[in-house]
Amino acid sequence: MQEKGTISIHTENIFPIIKKFLYSDNEIFLRELVSNAVDASQKIKRLAALGEYKGELGDLTIDVSFDKDKKTITVSDKGIGMTAEEIKKYINQIAFSGASEFVEKFKDAKDANEIIGKFGLGFYSAFMVADTVEIHSLSREEGAEPAKWVCDGSTEFEISPSDKTERGTDVILHINSESEEFLDKWKLQEILDKYAKFLPVPIRFGTKSESVEDGVDDKGEKKWKSVEVDNIINTTNPIWTQAPSELTDEDYLKFYKELYPMSEDPLFWIHLNVDYPFNLTGVLYFPKVKNDFDLQRNKIKLFSRQVFITDEVKDIVPEFLMLLHGVIDSPDIPLNVSRSFLQADSNVKKINNYITKKVADKLGELFKKDRKVYEEKWKDIGLFVKYGMISEDKFYEKGKDFALLTNTNGEHFTLDEYREKVKPYQTGKDETLVYLYATDADKQDTFIQSANKKDYDVLLMDSPIDSHFIQHLEGKLEKASLKRVDADVVDKLIDKEGGYENLLTEEQSNKVKEIFEKAINNKTYSVEVQGSSPEELPVTVTMDEFMRRMKDMAKNGGGMGLYGSFPDNYKVGVNGNHPVVDKILKSEDAAEQERLAKQAFDLALLSQGLLTGKELTAFVKRSVELI
Repeated sequence: MQEKGTISIHTENIFPIIKKFLYSDNEIFLRELVSNAVDASQKIKRLAALGEYKGELGDLTIDVSFDKDKKTITVSDKGIGMTAEEIKKYINQIAFSGASEFVEKFKDAKDANEIIGKFGLGFYSAFMVADTVEIHSLSREEGAEPAKWVCDGSTEFEISPSDKTERGTDVILHINSESEEFLDKWKLQEILDKYAKFLPVPIRFGTKSESVEDGVDDKGEKKWKSVEVDNIINTTNPIWTQAPSELTDEDYLKFYKELYPMSEDPLFWIHLNVDYPFNLTGVLYFPKVKNDFDLQRNKIKLFSRQVFITDEVKDIVPEFLMLLHGVIDSPDIPLNVSRSFLQADSNVKKINNYITKKVADKLGELFKKDRKVYEEKWKDIGLFVKYGMISEDKFYEKGKDFALLTNTNGEHFTLDEYREKVKPYQTGKDETLVYLYATDADKQDTFIQSANKKDYDVLLMDSPIDSHFIQHLEGKLEKASLKRVDADVVDKLIDKEGGYENLLTEEQSNKVKEIFEKAINNKTYSVEVQGSSPEELPVTVTMDEFMRRMKDMAKNGGGMGLYGSFPDNYKVGVNGNHPVVDKILKSEDAAEQERLAKQAFDLALLSQGLLTGKELTAFVKRSVELI
């Protein structure tokens, strides 16, 4: 018997809204239809397991096919199927419950997932790409009659008998002229690879050719022939659904290569598995990160019951772990999830906290288990740990036990170990402990050697995140400050009792300052005559720690653009106790005084890598003349 009807008297505007506002996400129609087919297939398996379905299950493979000539895409399952009454209930009524509210609230919506998720419109996403949609279904119920449902994208539908003979449901989309891009094998393959790669029921898409042995030829050599085989496009039992005890390192590495074919092997991984107070499984990998702080986000894939949802996991995964790779699967997160849901849902917050804890526990375990191996991987691991300590207080509390500081000799120390190491030598007269650091060991070698002569230790802080980490550490460490080793002359970096005094008179100091200012002739450099060891350089060029730090943070995107626009301001420290300064004062020739001052200044610039271009050429020429 044929029946016609209207879906709802309130939904005249619903299809235009679906088409208009979901258009940018129109590929999700295939995800929705295949997911529905998977649900139907899993339900028949459950009914059979409970003894409520006595028939043969048979092959439950889901078929996705297309016909370019007929302009159709078909998704077929062998699941529970539907009677005519069930089609009317599930397709016409449930999907459109609250439809009038939908039209009113979401006519201006921009988030397709928000619309679909709230109103159960997954099936109707088919109308984003189809003029007409047919459903042919045969219920698993004994004696059920097959039914056909047809809707042309208006609010009217038609139900009539179908000629379907096998249990299950076929959904046939008659593709509209604007969406013919989907009548392409590679386009459909791409969408299936994205959304269906790990679905728990086999998905078949077309066929593929394989070469198989076909006896031997006259010369005794193997013959081969090409045969058509089922093209199952998914892995139904991915590793995150398996018990860690059943998996080997090779399994984890193989899966990583499947996800990221062009990547180097990861450093290590964490298998997530929790069922209370929420359900979550997954595997997170620590990749090798280049030291250019290449934040390759969107590398963690979010699934719901093995259906891919998104790789934008910002609200689920803590910000500092966005550098990780891998998968997270949680049935507690709906398939059609919106950003507003992620931000508001309490389960998402719990998942975020759980992942933070698991990562911290894993790092702590690796550190305790084999410190040597941990230290070898620190250059890669350090980026995650420092980022986490900066962005999450809870992670800082755990991380301070396994975060490492590395000095210019390549030695590693925990925060507590390093404090004890430098405390005897690097505590100033005000009882403040000074941590010295270098950002470029080669460029700052002169200053590092000066510090080492005084038994000072110098940390190497050369990763892109270190300017932020330094700032954060200073706020956390008790009565301690961090200074770059070239922020001042070594005697002034750590203010101690009994430092060197400037032996020049005030008149001599003023004279020396005047000579150097004239020789330098650049307001970027401010000259100061001070006392240092006669064995130190006659001149040092330094930048104030605060100003340099702000400029470093601005350069690395620290929201300090203001400082990035400031001119460079350097301090020229002239060592009043150095023999060269004495020689300048004793010279009767003003030109000679200026030339010696300029040479000493250029040597200081050279030691910092700041002497370039014409100034470097002039320095070389002058050096030859002096020789």
